[in-house]
Amino acid sequence: MNTGVQTEQGEAGVAVRFVEVSKSFGRGARRNQVLHSASFSVPEGKTTVIAGGSGQGKSVTLKLILGLLKPDSGQVLVFGHDVTRLGINALRELRMQFGVLFQSSALFDSLSVFENIALPLRERTKLSEEEIRHKVESTLDQLGLLGHEDKYPAQLSGGMKKRVGLARALQLEPKLVLFDEPTTGLDPVMTQDIYELFSATQKRLGYTAMIVSHDVPQIFALADQIILLNRGELDTFTEAEQIVHSEKEAIREFARTVMGPGFTG
Repeated sequence: MNTGVQTEQGEAGVAVRFVEVSKSFGRGARRNQVLHSASFSVPEGKTTVIAGGSGQGKSVTLKLILGLLKPDSGQVLVFGHDVTRLGINALRELRMQFGVLFQSSALFDSLSVFENIALPLRERTKLSEEEIRHKVESTLDQLGLLGHEDKYPAQLSGGMKKRVGLARALQLEPKLVLFDEPTTGLDPVMTQDIYELFSATQKRLGYTAMIVSHDVPQIFALADQIILLNRGELDTFTEAEQIVHSEKEAIREFARTVMGPGFTG
């Protein structure tokens, strides 16, 4: 099967690589270039946080990885496969290695917690009902959801919905999990609880995590790598303190405005 794999296929330790990726929307005077020749690598088995102001391309980056958008130019390599060149079937196969936790959790209101979590197993695998039940119950136990399996989304708190969304995202044992503003609508205490859950789950299962978030600087505590987007360009940091001491004035301004003048990492 031709999957459009490029020369960087199988690059050790790299889950995602952007190579000179540009993406814009609109035309003429209304053209908005979200990414301009962006290049970065996401290490396997680590947590990368994507931060930046509103409209800077954070969610667009995830959509490019998923193949929901195509760049104007450049390569988007996921486990060595250039998603910009994959056919429908090859892209569907690659997505089997992804888990996605959406901003709204995207649960089906008409399905119970158990049925929501079991859905990808029923749609994408040939497991028996007994095997599905065993797998879902194991996940319910791991994520503190036992006793809630017969409830419906309307009966759950915001934090519980996030747990169910994560449980569903993990059912196919993905190598890469994408989080798009996963704590939107949660209070600070619940947000911290969810981040601690994310961190513990990632360390236990060892998947690669990419988190788009506006929760700066709290989210940086989870990060092995930080990608900061600003006006089409990006900078990569391994710790938050590097942002404060960046040589770029725009990055230092971001630190002062969003992270606070006393932030030291």
